[in-house]
Amino acid sequence: MTPLRKFAADFAQSRAAVAGLVIFALLLLAALLAPWISPQNPYDLAQLDLLDARLAPGARSAAGGTYWLGTDGQGRDMLSAILYGLRTSVTVGFASTAIGLAIGVCAGLAAAWFGGWLDGLLMRLADLQLAFPSILIALVLLAVMGQGLDKIILALVAVQWAYYARTARAAALVERRKDYIEAAVALALPNTRIMFRHLLPNCLPPLLVLAAVQAAAAITLEATLSFLGLGLPITEPSLGLLIANGFNYLLSGHYWISLFPGVALLLAVIGINLVADRLQEVLDPRERRR
Repeated sequence: MTPLRKFAADFAQSRAAVAGLVIFALLLLAALLAPWISPQNPYDLAQLDLLDARLAPGARSAAGGTYWLGTDGQGRDMLSAILYGLRTSVTVGFASTAIGLAIGVCAGLAAAWFGGWLDGLLMRLADLQLAFPSILIALVLLAVMGQGLDKIILALVAVQWAYYARTARAAALVERRKDYIEAAVALALPNTRIMFRHLLPNCLPPLLVLAAVQAAAAITLEATLSFLGLGLPITEPSLGLLIANGFNYLLSGHYWISLFPGVALLLAVIGINLVADRLQEVLDPRERRR
């Protein structure tokens, strides 16, 4: 059995992980296809009708259509708004995770390989970043840079990179003492080749688990910042903005405006976390033996 098939077989032994993967895959597919499967573009003012504002789930529109998840205060179809909001959440989560992972891995491998003053400088910077709550750092950066999709991705990268740097350094220090690294050094291979072709592949398992966890955390943090009004502007789709928009209508009984975006956010985060838990069990020999 090939390593990939063995990994897939081990992963599929957990029904919870498979369910989480299916849930997130369906949400991801729906988000990617949002422009084609959404009943309307909820951020196109020409398609909105104030006569359809705050309609309950299942209500029919003035034009004869059906709003399966109801509408918000501006007459936007909640199903369409959630699909567009998921696109933003997935983009922010994956982009910030990929960029933060790349920066953190480079910093961690360099610190472990070269050591000395470079190790001390990079790890002190990581310690300084980890000493503050993630949301506090993101709030300060967004207050300085302003709102926008690119701004919030940069803020989340600044929050995440230290986790990857610490993890990559710890894994690289263990691998560096092994015979295959000593053999590569004896062959006088370039440092970058040893780091990225020999050292990095054996450091990937904990980094992949951490990346899955951080992707879910990034999606949640983006929603929190947007809920507070510091993430994305109101002209862009966001699950956090949808939840905040419906928060003002909860006391009047229009629960669906906040409830359904919250459920979508919850399902996405749970799906990723279930996959991350199983990845840790499969990739970590100690967890597998346990």
